[in-house]
Amino acid sequence: MRKNYLFTSESVSEGHPDKVADQISDAVVDLFLSKDPVARVACETMVTTNRIILAGEVRSAEPVSNDEIEAAARATVRRIGYEQHGFHWNRAEFSCHLHEQSAHIAQGVDCAALGQPGCDDDQRQGPHQG
Repeated sequence: MRKNYLFTSESVSEGHPDKVADQISDAVVDLFLSKDPVARVACETMVTTNRIILAGEVRSAEPVSNDEIEAAARATVRRIGYEQHGFHWNRAEFSCHLHEQSAHIAQGVDCAALGQPGCDDDQRQGPHQG
């Protein structure tokens, strides 16, 4: 057992951009799951001065429009209480870069969901020959 180690931890206050971003990402995941309970959503959110940016990959049997995604993000910021000059739920620029989940990611996730090995490239391509 190690006798010496360094433990670090990050803690941010309520309303910090990291927490706002996490709550927006959660709202987007909830939106997709409300339409398709087995949807796959990998959503990253960045917030900065009057700007909300989403990026990631999704797979859903039911369509979710960019307007619905934007409404969920803005509603989250409004619920948190941002109505100020530098960051306002209604005036912040919104940019959505969510796109369909790549075939390679989908294949790995599907294998893992079935309890099968295959989430790494070597196994997806079959055994090594050699």
